[in-house]
Amino acid sequence: MTDTSTETVRVCAAGDLINGGLGVKLPIRDRLGDTTAFFIRFQDRVYGYVNRCAHVGVELDWESSFFTRAGDLIMCARHGATYAPDTGVCVGGPCRNGKLKPLHVQEHDEGSDRAVFWLPAEGVTPRE
Repeated sequence: MTDTSTETVRVCAAGDLINGGLGVKLPIRDRLGDTTAFFIRFQDRVYGYVNRCAHVGVELDWESSFFTRAGDLIMCARHGATYAPDTGVCVGGPCRNGKLKPLHVQEHDEGSDRAVFWLPAEGVTPRE
């Protein structure tokens, strides 16, 4: 694989991410090994994070569901830890003072459609 720090990775069509709805996951590798990244939409903006709870390090989602039922917080399906979707900061549960690792994400036109793109950097790379 080439140096991904200068390449963008197409995540999905922009319409695939709905405010407070299901996320999209991609396989990644970071300093801790193989895992996934997830991408969500909250208050009309797209966010991406390494899919690892700050409490224990397990993946957060249950079948690509990252939000609480109200769609206002990201919640770990295993421990109930909650995070602010726009910052990744832990706001409740066993992850106090923890934070999700953010990813650089952009949303822009791709031809006649709109899409979400991830810009890999800082030791987090796509996995084939």
